[in-house]
Amino acid sequence: MKDREADQAELSSLVSEVEGMSLSIVIPAYNEEGAVKATIDEVRAAMDPLGIPYEIIVVDDGSEDRTLEIARQTGVVVDSNQVNTGYGAALKRGVRRAQHEYVAIIDADGTYPPHYLPDMLAMCRDQDMVVGDRGAAMKNVPLVRRPAKWFLNKFASFLAERRLNDLNSGLRVFRKSELVPFIPLLPQKFSFTTTITLCMAANGKRMIYTPIEYGKRVGKSKIRPMDFINFLILILRISTLFNPLRVFIPLGLVFMVIGTAKFLIDLTFGDLSETVIFAYLAAIMIWSLGLIADMISRLHLRP
Repeated sequence: MKDREADQAELSSLVSEVEGMSLSIVIPAYNEEGAVKATIDEVRAAMDPLGIPYEIIVVDDGSEDRTLEIARQTGVVVDSNQVNTGYGAALKRGVRRAQHEYVAIIDADGTYPPHYLPDMLAMCRDQDMVVGDRGAAMKNVPLVRRPAKWFLNKFASFLAERRLNDLNSGLRVFRKSELVPFIPLLPQKFSFTTTITLCMAANGKRMIYTPIEYGKRVGKSKIRPMDFINFLILILRISTLFNPLRVFIPLGLVFMVIGTAKFLIDLTFGDLSETVIFAYLAAIMIWSLGLIADMISRLHLRP
């Protein structure tokens, strides 16, 4: 009885916190026939008690199974790509179609519990984006993918000059008006969430993390061996687009130090080697590229 009263009090408090708000929930789906309906049902179960306007948008990304058919049977808004164009492309289509200012994204594979959505929406009233932090729950991520995720998180935090707990979490709530200007910069593939996090952090947007559980996915992972190449390309992209001087200045300094050290050694022999010249030229070229990248970054990411 006491537990029921406590739950009712918690719900009443949450209802008052989200009063006057509305939410669009975008669910990208590719070959998720085994989980898409359960995800939609769980989203409805989380949102219905709030009594606020909301919509569920499922974007089918060219599924080859019954995902599109099942999604349509649930009565939610359904959009689709004729061919598989990527996780990011599906999310961008869904965000553009969203009718409400607050937008949530959540995967259709059962890994992210929808019951976090109401609390995250309430937090977003005073934020530009609220991100679900998987934290210790990342133990469900395959071991082979953990080193890349760890390195990318550390590198992104270095570029953003702030700690980014979970760079590519697939559960987040944000203001549509704050994201739309960055849509042209967002990639078509899995790096969508990584890029949106860096866009917000690099542009000084208000962003907080909230702890969430991370479940075991239903069905097979869509990550392929080829995505390792995409990971390397992503590292190069974010190096040049977000705070490039944080990378190019130290890198150029390394070559300058090497050139200076070799120059001092050459003085003892009375002979100037090609290594000194190449090291100094490399430093100058790297710094020049860094300045150009910084100007391009400021043009794209200016408020």
